[in-house]
Amino acid sequence: MLPLATKPKIAISACLMGEQVRYNGGHKASQLCSRVLTEYFDFLPVCPEVAIGLGTPREPIRLVGDPEQPQAVGTVNHQLDVTRPLTEYGQQMAADLVDICGYIFMQKSPSCGLERVKVYHANGAPVDGGGQGIYARAFCALHPDLPVEEDGRLNDPVLRENFLTRVFVYSAWQQLLQEGLSRRGLTDFHSRYKYLLMAHNPVQYKTLGNLLGSMGRTDPRELGPRYFHELMTALKKCATRRTHTNVLQHLSGYLKQAISAEDKQEVQQVIGQYRHGIVPLVVPLTLLKHHFRQHPDPYIAQQVYLQPHPENLSLRNAL
Repeated sequence: MLPLATKPKIAISACLMGEQVRYNGGHKASQLCSRVLTEYFDFLPVCPEVAIGLGTPREPIRLVGDPEQPQAVGTVNHQLDVTRPLTEYGQQMAADLVDICGYIFMQKSPSCGLERVKVYHANGAPVDGGGQGIYARAFCALHPDLPVEEDGRLNDPVLRENFLTRVFVYSAWQQLLQEGLSRRGLTDFHSRYKYLLMAHNPVQYKTLGNLLGSMGRTDPRELGPRYFHELMTALKKCATRRTHTNVLQHLSGYLKQAISAEDKQEVQQVIGQYRHGIVPLVVPLTLLKHHFRQHPDPYIAQQVYLQPHPENLSLRNAL
């Protein structure tokens, strides 16, 4: 992974950074976000409820009505309806935050929850299934390709690695856009992400390759957004042991002329141990990177898959 000149910027629900903005005057500080990840990302705290003028502490709000289009109303004063202000603030922030590479939302929040937020009937009974926070819905509708996640799901090592990988891909794409899209730039970008994409979504890897292969005279500025949308959609799918193993085998193929029979046997043994869940992903990757340092390959050297995020984050130690 190439060093970034600046840290990727991530918007985040302010309560997760320890700000006392919740309805009860408290916070929901996330140790992962407020302590671990701050070394690698610039966080932009946002609290839509405070931003639209609700005080701290304040009367809680909840979602009422149709789960597809609920209203955000006060739990005590049902005349308090902040649906429109939250929606408009979501649209405003979506227009303003053009330089972020991800967003971490507060789970279960009637303004910020991404899914399964409690929705109630007018009589107070809960609706089956739940819905999405008003602000989050409005924001995400205008940023369909932006990596978004809820704080609680980041406790899952697979989901955490997937989200942060997408944040760094999004950041790299923003850099490419600043340089200006060209056919060569698009082709090189896709080439660097070949094995990462193959690990996440092998079928979509082929589809995107065909898309660029038939680029012809198409303006890359027209094709680029379509390509990126397909890429980010593909990367939402979490890589599995099976797909990682497939990529590890592909990478090991580049060493077959360079290393001894004993070394090849060891590589295959360690990949097999990973496939069967005996060792984490970092073990076969470390061994492969060791051999590629001894026997450099220019094509493999540019592959983002080998280091899609800073090594010190240790995101692959639990995969």
